[in-house]
Amino acid sequence: MLRYVSMPGEIAAGYRAGNADAYGMTPERHISDGDGNPCRHCLRDIPAGAPMLILAYRPFDALGPYSETGPIFLCAEACSRESEPHVMPPIVASRQRFLMRAYNAEERIVYGTGAIVETADIEKTAAGLLAREETRFLHLRSAGYNCYQLRIELEQPSQGMNQQA
Repeated sequence: MLRYVSMPGEIAAGYRAGNADAYGMTPERHISDGDGNPCRHCLRDIPAGAPMLILAYRPFDALGPYSETGPIFLCAEACSRESEPHVMPPIVASRQRFLMRAYNAEERIVYGTGAIVETADIEKTAAGLLAREETRFLHLRSAGYNCYQLRIELEQPSQGMNQQA
């Protein structure tokens, strides 16, 4: 079963508390215009008028040549995922297409896997890529700007139905 993985709750809380982002800068505070500001923790669009953070995020465990860093949005106030991790989240379901890429255990791109995928085909494409022996996880990125959205992985038996807080 696929699992949609958001930014971990403790990392989101740290940014809200003023922890430095991937570039060592304090996250910027802004007000959402409601026009496509997807929170990488709750995986919902930040409503118009709500405070939000903009920061540089590196969704990898280690530094390396493939550990891309880029801008993301985050609800400035505490938020949590309402959907189950195996249900396609609102920031995905409400958009038309994404860039999908597979990564191996060393957090390197699995060549030949990067493709623009229509939202209706995400689950089928993700299942196929995750069935490959060398693939450990996928990144879903915006098709237009290449911004990181979330991670997709296969649910492991020990993960059960746990959600990211």
